[in-house]
Parts: sequence; structure tokens; C-alpha cells
Amino acid sequence: MLAYCDLESKNLSFANLFNPRFFCVVLIRLSYGLQNSGYTRLSKFVSLINYVLNGIEYPATLEIGPGLVIPHSQGIVLGAGYIGENVTIYHQVTLGAKLIDCHFNKALRPTIEDDVVITVGAKIIGPVTIGRGTFVGANSVVLTDVPQHSLAVGVPAVIKPLVDRV
Repeated sequence: MLAYCDLESKNLSFANLFNPRFFCVVLIRLSYGLQNSGYTRLSKFVSLINYVLNGIEYPATLEIGPGLVIPHSQGIVLGAGYIGENVTIYHQVTLGAKLIDCHFNKALRPTIEDDVVITVGAKIIGPVTIGRGTFVGANSVVLTDVPQHSLAVGVPAVIKPLVDRV
């Protein structure tokens, strides 16, 4: 989807590891791996470091598929139940429950399917599903399910079929 940003390539150099577009994803993956290995406190500490350095808030238990791209990390809240493969999330995006959920109940949170682009300032709130290949427009507020290959724009978001560009 974003060919210019091949961050999952095997040709990564050590210097690229500390690229702000990649380093935040490395910390997300590290935090999740530590959580699954039983190092709960350490995983939360890594999550805190990511929040302080990159401005990304997320639970260490959040499962994210391969190919996550975060071009600009500041102000992102990843409170989703699941994020699929090859998802691009821009800055100031919020994914979360409608009400305070201190126990992180995945059933109350959004599900983001594969190949989704969520642009600047979008808010996806509640137990909604964003279908595969969907594009969520800037500053949109999504409160309902979005079918596959759709465009969601506006407040509240209006859903339109996504027309392929030539």
C-alpha cells in the first residue's frame, strides 16, 4: 500500500532501527512480546517509554498484525481490540471504547482489519469493525461498522464505496 515506506524489509540497517517511524513500532512489538512471555511489568514499562518518547498510548496486550506503519507518532491512542496486517495510522488518531474501560475488554473496542489507512485526527470509537481495504479520512469520527473497501469521512462519518484510483 505504501511502497515508499518498506519498514518490514529484511534490508534494514541498525540506523533505521532508531528511525522515529520505525522505532515506535519496535517498542510496540517488544512490549507485546514481553507481555506474552509473562513479563507484565516490563512490558508496561516499555509501553510507558514509548508513550514518553513517541506519544503513543497502547495496552501491551494489543495484538497487531505485521506491516504496521506509523508515519508520525505523536498523539496516537491505540485502544483497539485488534489491528490487522498492513495498517497505516497517522498522528492524532484515537481508537478506543465509548466509556472508560480499565479492564481492557476487547468486545468494547474497535477491530481494524487488514490494509486499512487511518488518516490524521480520525477517531474510531466503540465496538465497531473497520473492514479490509478501508480508508478513514482526516478528522472523521467513526461510530458504526465500515464495510470492506469503503471510505469513511466526516463527523459523524459518512460511508461511501472506495473508488480505485488509476
